[in-house]
Amino acid sequence: MTYQSGRYQAAVPAAVAPGWTLARVTPPSRLAGANGLRTGKDGRIYVAQVAGSQVSAIDPDTGVVEAFSPLGGAITGPDDLVFDDDGNLYVTEITENQVRVLRPNGTSDVIAELSVANPITYHQGRLIAGELVMGGRIVEIDRNGGAPRVILGDIPMVNAFDVGPDGKLYFPAQAANEIWRIGLDGGAPEVVAKDLGVPDSVKFHPDGYIVSTQVHSGQVLRIDPRTGDKSVLADIGPGLDNVTFVNGRTFVSHITGSVHEIVAPGQVKPLVDKGLQWPLGLAIGADGVLFIADGGFAYTVAPGGQPGLAGMLFTPGYPGWVRDAVATAPGEFVVTTASNTVARWCPAAQEHEVLASGYDLLMGVDIGSAGRIVFAEAQHGRVLEIAGGQVSELASGLSEPRGVAIGGDGTVYVAESGAGRVVKISGGKAVTLVDALGEPQGIAVRGDKLYIVDIRSRQVLEIDVISGARAVIASELPVGAPAGVIRKYLGSVGDMCGPMVTLTGLTVAADGTIYVAADAEGSVLALRPKPS
Repeated sequence: MTYQSGRYQAAVPAAVAPGWTLARVTPPSRLAGANGLRTGKDGRIYVAQVAGSQVSAIDPDTGVVEAFSPLGGAITGPDDLVFDDDGNLYVTEITENQVRVLRPNGTSDVIAELSVANPITYHQGRLIAGELVMGGRIVEIDRNGGAPRVILGDIPMVNAFDVGPDGKLYFPAQAANEIWRIGLDGGAPEVVAKDLGVPDSVKFHPDGYIVSTQVHSGQVLRIDPRTGDKSVLADIGPGLDNVTFVNGRTFVSHITGSVHEIVAPGQVKPLVDKGLQWPLGLAIGADGVLFIADGGFAYTVAPGGQPGLAGMLFTPGYPGWVRDAVATAPGEFVVTTASNTVARWCPAAQEHEVLASGYDLLMGVDIGSAGRIVFAEAQHGRVLEIAGGQVSELASGLSEPRGVAIGGDGTVYVAESGAGRVVKISGGKAVTLVDALGEPQGIAVRGDKLYIVDIRSRQVLEIDVISGARAVIASELPVGAPAGVIRKYLGSVGDMCGPMVTLTGLTVAADGTIYVAADAEGSVLALRPKPS
């Protein structure tokens, strides 16, 4: 397997045991999502990646991606970014509720605390940031550590903004579906444009007009700041995030990791193609359709087909930031979410039903006979069951349970990630089935074989649940964090999303194909047994 520049570089290539083949179902992602954009003095496009806790620089002509602040560095969950005149980089760490500076000498400090810190800009020595919450604020930040000065409060979710040629700040009032402006010294805001597609960025093209991405409609709008008149520059798809300009050229980001250039009205070309941000849990249905949970997005892949969007945070009926899934019927899934719910979701009908709620850091989920649902609660070390509409506890006292699987005989298996083992639940107790593992995550059962993805050893293992014999099917896989790096803990995004803690998923199809969430590189892998 080969790897593209940008997100992940493998020390050695992946390897498989005799009798197996390895292929990608989806291509690797070059970015871990794409959020805030900013053009640097070097002419490169700097992109903040919440999911990857990194900032990368992209050459706008070649598309070459270089990590500027890599995963494992000082920055956590950056959503937006800006440079000052001295080359200091300021980022809003949205999951940390703070603003951080990264200096050219490598030192870094938190300089302000803001609730769901999101937009940030710099203008004539003034650093301005805002809060993506209902009733949020826009503030001027004292770069020497003093208290922020409030420019405007009680805003319905302010997002990426810019100072216009008139010296006023133009910003999306996202929940109002409008664009407002205000003087930098405060005052009453004015409405510039309304009836949009849920704007999440406002930037000024060098020619003086506004370019605004619409996260819900997926359109990029050109707006006259004097009249509010608007026209569509491009329609790229829901999930757009931000805008920057390079010598008059317009580039826009998409949460899924793409960066497009708008070369003419209605014409776009990708600078960086979209991809998976994580991915997380995987599920395979009896119809052979593969489900990929990718947090705020979810996809399905029909046999021999390409990934199609099943839903996202801005589509009706989406159950929330999805962590794991199991197929229950064609087009129907039971999922765990970062909102601490277990839900039955029908993407085509755009509806979901909450089956259980009020838990803390839900992870793996599986379904057994008679609709029995088992799920793991990592924070409190428990495995729970939903049966007959009631929730009961199967086991407690586990160390970071992640993946769960139900065998054909009803046995419940749990990947106890914090203890480096897989257990089976018997009489309310956890009995060790496989030990001496690194960090087991996703697991699945097929017949008398249990399959495990261990993100510390970077292996997929096959365990005979009868004899206990184990075999390594694949090694050196692009799973977990890069060698020597501790993955950042990403907290909640206000009340929009709970903690974005990862789960490296694994599932097995009826033909014996093992699908693995290659979360290090942002792809899904398929391990297939060779025909005998």
